[in-house]
Amino acid sequence: MITIAGAGLAGLACALELARRGAQVRVHEQGHTPGDSSVARYAGGMLAPWCERESAEEEVITLGAQAADWWAEVTPVTRRGTLVVTPPRDRAALQSFARRTRGFCSVDRAEIGRLEPALAGRFAQGLFFEQEAHLDPRSALRDLTAKVQELGGEIIYGAPAPARVTLNCTGMASPVKGLRPVRGEMAVLHCPDVQITRTLRLLHPRMPLYLVPRGDGVYMIGGTMIESSSTRPPTVRSLTEMLSAAFTLHPGFAEASVLETGAGLRPAFADNLPRLIRQDGTLYLNGLYRHGFLLAPALAAQAADLLIPEKNHEPDRQRATA
Repeated sequence: MITIAGAGLAGLACALELARRGAQVRVHEQGHTPGDSSVARYAGGMLAPWCERESAEEEVITLGAQAADWWAEVTPVTRRGTLVVTPPRDRAALQSFARRTRGFCSVDRAEIGRLEPALAGRFAQGLFFEQEAHLDPRSALRDLTAKVQELGGEIIYGAPAPARVTLNCTGMASPVKGLRPVRGEMAVLHCPDVQITRTLRLLHPRMPLYLVPRGDGVYMIGGTMIESSSTRPPTVRSLTEMLSAAFTLHPGFAEASVLETGAGLRPAFADNLPRLIRQDGTLYLNGLYRHGFLLAPALAAQAADLLIPEKNHEPDRQRATA
């Protein structure tokens, strides 16, 4: 029996990989429902490795390239790419973004309007990352839970994990050294008068914004990256800047209803890359930072390789540390 502490994104992804390989898995979760205490419920759900290369290591692309295919076997994935735009006065920001990324084609005003008619005439230039995708994080956590259980995995809710487990995926609650919290803030808007079908990134001078459609006129917006351990709700300043950036995307967002706001602390190491670490007989998976849905599939596969070494063992893909 393989025991896992934490039924958040990392713990559930590992449980699925292990169950697929025939392991008996038991997951312990202090929350009471799937994703109840997971910081992933505040994520954008963007499967965007090429865009993330703008500020992340090359390894993020390598590890995340197959994430959309992995998730498509678990939950609905929208494969409509990512469109990156910027106000005309900030064209240099778009050029800088292009230099640090790849996997895109440049698009002009007419092509932007074809891709997203709601943006017709609003932006002169952009970058289109056609191979990228997105999912709904909360639906994905529920579907991931169901897949684990379908394969015989046991999930025990409402109780702390035993003192000794095989795999620890508890995020900021983990005893692993070197973690720091990076606060992410978000808002969910209802704006049925604006029809956008793919992830948008706005390179805004005050706050780069991402907007992810959830369907039925609902959009998740986010963009803050704050080195903080505070769990308080988003500040008025952060919300004002996010909503201002959304208005820059389309003035129709001025009439949007704010359905929800939230903030979560995402665990990160100094280089913002995840780790698999063996410590005192337990394997720890941690440090998914803001790339959780993108990198969890690859890290879960690596954890399964270590815990069931005779199955698909690939030493060159490991990031484990003794």
